[in-house]
Amino acid sequence: MLTNKAKYGLRAMCALASLPDGERLQAHAIADRANVPAKFLETILVDLRRAGFVESRRGQLGGHALAKAADTIMVGDLIRAIDGPLAPVRCASNSAYEPCADCVDPEHCAVRALMRETREALSGVLDRHSLLTLSQRADSEPRQRPSTGDLP
Repeated sequence: MLTNKAKYGLRAMCALASLPDGERLQAHAIADRANVPAKFLETILVDLRRAGFVESRRGQLGGHALAKAADTIMVGDLIRAIDGPLAPVRCASNSAYEPCADCVDPEHCAVRALMRETREALSGVLDRHSLLTLSQRADSEPRQRPSTGDLP
């Protein structure tokens, strides 16, 4: 399941992807554009900077920008940088494999086989879409806050 942290990170990255070349945004401006809690965003930006997706500069003309072209950043890599492996369970992960403590035979475990298949399907989609395609989708959708249920 996608965490709020990853969801907020993807929205923040879409905000950065929509910037003209050379432009930077302060964290509070990213938070406003992406509808992300500002305090939470700081932590997410640190993770994305460490992973090499965001560059930051301090000072009056500072701010955050993409460290790479949006068409070279895959959505799956962003989620991995924020949430870790895409596998629903550790025993199905390629990058962070850990056998289950109660598993007698991981090579023949039906649950592990199904979760590996699930991981492959998920990564197949997420690793095929770039930040550019995600941000283009975000730009084409109407920007409205969810309704509170009040009818006119």
